[in-house]
Amino acid sequence: MPTVILVRHGRSTANATGVLAGRLPGVHLDDAGVQQAAAVGERLAGVRLAAAVTSPLERCRETAREILRRQSTPLRASTDKQLSECDYGEWQGRQLKELAREKLWRTVQAQPSAVTFPGGESMRGMQDRAVAAVRRHDARVAAEHGDDAVWLAVSHGDVIKSVLADALGTHLDLFQRIHVDPASVSIVRYTESRPYVVGTNTHGGDLAWLTPLRRSRRRSSRPTRADAEVGGGAGPGTGTDPQTATP
Repeated sequence: MPTVILVRHGRSTANATGVLAGRLPGVHLDDAGVQQAAAVGERLAGVRLAAAVTSPLERCRETAREILRRQSTPLRASTDKQLSECDYGEWQGRQLKELAREKLWRTVQAQPSAVTFPGGESMRGMQDRAVAAVRRHDARVAAEHGDDAVWLAVSHGDVIKSVLADALGTHLDLFQRIHVDPASVSIVRYTESRPYVVGTNTHGGDLAWLTPLRRSRRRSSRPTRADAEVGGGAGPGTGTDPQTATP
């Protein structure tokens, strides 16, 4: 199956001032966020992206725009509200330091699966719709571009953490152990047998190795792409890892 590159939006004006933006309109990347998004675009410039999907919120669309303008082949991102930020309801627009004094804050930290934000959605509901959306887009990309395709999803911190938790087989109550910074890159490959988490919260390095090498037409007795390499494998681009194509 394809590989999805999960990118959190760059630093926003709300991030810089300690505000929980939620789904409030008019929250844009600040200058640092634009630079961060451009840096992600440089990291992905050598990756042949088959598709791009983004949360409809401005900070994600701006991040996607900076990334895609560095692709050698023009590509436009579609939007999917299922990748939008968690609906924090009455919490959105408030200072994080103020929210940390709320009783619900402790539950968010310790048992997020039990949390429904006042006037908003549950964290379980957020995870369910985000995971379903990523898997749906992944299946579409596979059908349209093949199992070796690589595609981009730009979303939000808690949303990406919940997708990674699902891919890792980790209960939502443990997802606070996963860290996702602004403009970080996480990578997941879904297969028929299981998801593979290739990277989380990465900030540096050329990612051109994600674009598969040309497959050999010769038959091989090596494990299939859905199998885990016993012993850990030789890594991407070597021609010996079942998660990469052969030259």
